[in-house]
Amino acid sequence: MISAATEEIKNLTATEGGNITLPEPVMENGFVSFERNTVATVTKREVEIFKETYTNKLHCDKNTGLIKITGLQMSDSGIYTIGSKGRNIFIISYNLTVYDPVQTPAVNTVSVSTDSCILLCSVDKTETTLLWYKDEEILNQSSSALSLPLTVHKQDFNSSYRCEASNPAEHKTLHVNITTSCRNNADEGGHSPDTQRYYILTGVIMAVVFVVVLAFLVHTVKKKFHKKSETITSQAQESESENPDILYTEVQIRDNSRGQGGSSPDSSGTVDRSNLITVYDKLEAHRILPQTDTTGNGSDQHYSNC
Repeated sequence: MISAATEEIKNLTATEGGNITLPEPVMENGFVSFERNTVATVTKREVEIFKETYTNKLHCDKNTGLIKITGLQMSDSGIYTIGSKGRNIFIISYNLTVYDPVQTPAVNTVSVSTDSCILLCSVDKTETTLLWYKDEEILNQSSSALSLPLTVHKQDFNSSYRCEASNPAEHKTLHVNITTSCRNNADEGGHSPDTQRYYILTGVIMAVVFVVVLAFLVHTVKKKFHKKSETITSQAQESESENPDILYTEVQIRDNSRGQGGSSPDSSGTVDRSNLITVYDKLEAHRILPQTDTTGNGSDQHYSNC
C-alpha cells in the first residue's frame, strides 16, 4: 500500500488505443502502482510485472528511465503512482483519463447564394468540441455537439477557414477551400445536395399529381360518353315498345301503263291486306323529252306526263 501523505497529483490525458509516458523517470530503483496497488517494480531500469494485465503493456526505457504504458483502454483511466528510491527520492501520482479518439470533422455546403454561403461542420460523437476558425480567430464553437454551422459572407471568401474537433486528449483539423465549397457554386448558380433533392422531390410530386388529374379527366369523359350512349339506346327501345302495331313491308312502285291495260303481278289472287298501312309518297312532275318514232314517221310525236 502507498501512503498519500507526500503525494503530488498531476493530470494526464490520452486516447484509447494510444500510449502514455509518465513524465518523471525512475533512474535506479522504484515502483509503479495503479489505484494504490503495486503493479510493477523497477530495478536498475528493469521492470518486474506483478499484475498480468500489464504484461507487454508497461515498459521502462533503459536509456531515460521513463515509464511507458501502451495499448490504452478506457478501463486504464485512474490514478497511477510512481516512486523512486536512491539518490533521487520522490513519489508522484498521475490522474490519467483515457478518451475516445477524435474523429476528423466533415464539412458540407448547406446552401449558397450570391451574398453568402452556409457551411456545416459535423462529427459522429458528442464527446467532442467543435470550433470554426477564420485565419486564427475563433468564430464559433460548441461543446458536445454533433454539428456546427458557419455563415461565410461574400466579402470574406478570400479568408482562410478551418473546422477543428477536439477533446482534452487530442484535436483534429479540416481546412476548408472556400473557392470549392462556396465561390464556384455561387458563380454557377449551384445548389446544395439538400436543395437539389428538394427540387427533384417537388418535380416528382408534380408529375404524379398531373398523371392523377389526367386519369380522372379521361375517366370522367368516358363515363359521360357511356352514359349518353345508354340513354340513346334506352330511348330507341322505349320508342319501339310504344308502337308495337307498326309493320314494315317493301314498297313497290306500279307501272302506270300496266295500270291501264294489264294487271299487277299479284292481281291474280286474293291477298289479305287488313294489317297493312297505306304509305304515301310525294310525287313530282318532270318533263319527258319527245321520243322519235323509229318507223320513220318523224311527224308523229308522243308526249307522256307522269
